[in-house]
Amino acid sequence: MSRDPRVLKAIKNLSEIQRVYLVISSKGGVGKTTISTLLALYEASMNRKTGLLDLDFVNPSTHIVLGLKPEELEYEEEKGVKPYTVKNNLFYFSIVSYTRDKPIALRGREAVNALWEILAIVNWGPLHSLFIDTPPGIGDEHVELLYTLKDKTKPIVVSTPSKLSLNSIEKLIQILKEAGFREIYLLENMGDGSLQNYAEENKLVYLGYIPKSSRLEESIGDTEKLLELDVATYIYNILSKLS
Repeated sequence: MSRDPRVLKAIKNLSEIQRVYLVISSKGGVGKTTISTLLALYEASMNRKTGLLDLDFVNPSTHIVLGLKPEELEYEEEKGVKPYTVKNNLFYFSIVSYTRDKPIALRGREAVNALWEILAIVNWGPLHSLFIDTPPGIGDEHVELLYTLKDKTKPIVVSTPSKLSLNSIEKLIQILKEAGFREIYLLENMGDGSLQNYAEENKLVYLGYIPKSSRLEESIGDTEKLLELDVATYIYNILSKLS
């Protein structure tokens, strides 16, 4: 166990949350951020207290999916910081409220320190689920997060059926297994179910697939429209497997 007080506080903050999911991908362009946001939004719609945490320091964009402006995000301070209430049962935190959408280049130890600072100061309180949107790729912050919180979190690997995407997640899956995760979830985005065999062969838990939505682009920024997507049934089906 780390002696870093930030790590200890982070673990304490997460202790009241029933389920903490790390939504990860080994490359950009697979829809990880959209998936993170939709899972949280739909989970909250089922009358479950749900959190969404954007840990993508370089390019935070969950606020765009939710239709929030950085200047709108104001956090109350109470023994730390309380997350922003997006709507009933959906609570949110993103570094974009401080950076005002300006790019910041954090690498190595800087990124790791920022990660623990955020996890230590945000007091989520009791939640049913927390979905953490992580940066694409496999950086120092990922590795430290995975190894330190392996007993508190479950990873959801997002991939498309493309050969490039599949090839890139192999190293990520290996890291997850080496970190000691007993359950590794695979979510197929913009697919047709073709990754189910891949999941079985690699001893992953296949959550299902979400086909490409014809209405997603026009719904970005409008939570009501997002809840009425033509792929809603698929999202609820995936959440039923996480419950």
